[in-house]
Amino acid sequence: MEDERVVLLVVEPDPDVDPDSADRLARRLRAEVAQLDVDTRLAVDGPVPEGAKGVDAATLGAVVVSLSAAGGVFPLVIETVRDWLARQAARHRVSVTIDGDTIALERASADERRVLVDAFVQRHSG
Repeated sequence: MEDERVVLLVVEPDPDVDPDSADRLARRLRAEVAQLDVDTRLAVDGPVPEGAKGVDAATLGAVVVSLSAAGGVFPLVIETVRDWLARQAARHRVSVTIDGDTIALERASADERRVLVDAFVQRHSG
């Protein structure tokens, strides 16, 4: 992809969520983001071998998104994450990292989220 930007989405599930459910959460978020016609993949795909070292819970819930820097898709990715979070019954968070800058999105009032996200998107759009 020409002039590609990589966005890392890390699903941080509610502490009461078991690992299989956490994996499903990441896969569902990936499926929704993929509808934006961007390249997506799970940071770790498939089951982790028992006893494997070096894979933490955050890596298991990570979705890598590749998009065109000039395509204006980044704000849509953020909006998709916010909508996904709003539909979740539990208190999950999603950390969004682009160009080394991270914002953690969680359930907050719509106005609070809008102010934070708009500033973040503006820093990384264009």
